[in-house]
Amino acid sequence: MSGPLFLVLRILLTASLYAFLGWAFFLLWQDIRQQAMLLALRKVPPISLMIQREGSAAQIRHFNQPEITIGRDPACECPLNDETVSARHARLSYHHGQWWLEDLNSTNGTRLNQEPVSTPTVIISDDEIGCGKARLTVIMAGDNLMPPTQKLPEEEKPA
Repeated sequence: MSGPLFLVLRILLTASLYAFLGWAFFLLWQDIRQQAMLLALRKVPPISLMIQREGSAAQIRHFNQPEITIGRDPACECPLNDETVSARHARLSYHHGQWWLEDLNSTNGTRLNQEPVSTPTVIISDDEIGCGKARLTVIMAGDNLMPPTQKLPEEEKPA
């Protein structure tokens, strides 16, 4: 009598073990899928650069990629036609939730708000980047999306 009972118990134990392993793998798969979806939704916020050169009108360029190279080289994402700008002058990169400016060992140096840039530096909207004689003003996308502030109606005063 005990032989068939032990056989049934062994079968139930084996089935419950396989059920537990299946449930654990299903939860792991769901977690990996959820993390992949979160990473796919994380996008680089757009940034715009208003380029001002001596003797020419301002030009606005819009970017959506996480890295923008500024320089005289036509292969740069933001090419500048200026002799005072190096071929690969500076780099804007998005990481750690912020935009960073980095000088790429340019001949004339890169300036942020009239200060020389020697290490990667966080930039914000309305910062001015100086590359040679060219001036670039940073415009963050969030600034354009903010609704204008509305005046609240004044309370009526009792007469």
